[in-house]
Amino acid sequence: MSGRAKLILVAVGLIVVLIVVLSATFKIDQRESGILLQFGEPRDVLRTPGLRLKTPFVQNVEYFDNRILDFDAPAEEIILSDQKRLVVDSFIRYRITEPLRFFQTVGNEGVARNRLGPILNSSTRQMLGRVPLISVLSGERASLMLQIRDLVNRQSAQFGVDVIDVRIRRADLPEENSQAIYRRMQTEREREAKEFRAQGEEISQRIRSRADRDRTVLLAEAKRESEILRGEGDAQAVRIFADAFNRDVDFFAFYRSMQAYGEALGQNDTTMVLSPDSEFFRFFGDITDLSQR
Repeated sequence: MSGRAKLILVAVGLIVVLIVVLSATFKIDQRESGILLQFGEPRDVLRTPGLRLKTPFVQNVEYFDNRILDFDAPAEEIILSDQKRLVVDSFIRYRITEPLRFFQTVGNEGVARNRLGPILNSSTRQMLGRVPLISVLSGERASLMLQIRDLVNRQSAQFGVDVIDVRIRRADLPEENSQAIYRRMQTEREREAKEFRAQGEEISQRIRSRADRDRTVLLAEAKRESEILRGEGDAQAVRIFADAFNRDVDFFAFYRSMQAYGEALGQNDTTMVLSPDSEFFRFFGDITDLSQR
């Protein structure tokens, strides 16, 4: 046998040995657990992390995640106890606690999600169907989620999983109900707005009426006081005028005549036809005659 053939045989032997060694060893990560299978039958549950040995081509290992897993269920429409319809979007967090039972009942995570979905849906319907809408939207929601979690946990325990948490992400009204409620809310707000405007208008009218009344009273009182002052002024003027008249009757007659001349002859187009010896012209004569009078 030539040296070249020997090298080929050695290389093939090393490759075979490497394949056998790789097939005989496996590793369990700290984040997972495993089940050792022999011809598809479980032989051992492996929870401790580390390097392990198995029989090549006879045994194989199924791995399962030890971390918390989540499943987001599709949104479902649920009828509440007060016949209100609600679209609920929920999800669960769970952990595989019994890998062997999990493998025997569901096999893998994909099948487990398909089994957990109906359980979550039915549990949610069962719990929310007992309460009205206000309970879902109020502080009772946390208590409802705990009750749903316990119910899901009891039904999913057969799969070897522990449901840690159930959460309702969203709880919305159906689109047609939402539009109807929005229209009703809009109508209610418009009614309240009209009521507030009417109340404001009433208050405005009351304030205007009060202001008009106060204005009328103030004007009446001011007019009354002005009339009183005007009357007192006129009376005082008459007294002064009478005193002046009594002091010099002739001068007063002369002064009054001058005022009459000014009023009668003040206009440029005034035309008067009077006798020269008329009493109106008595101050146009000799002043001495006036003094003799």
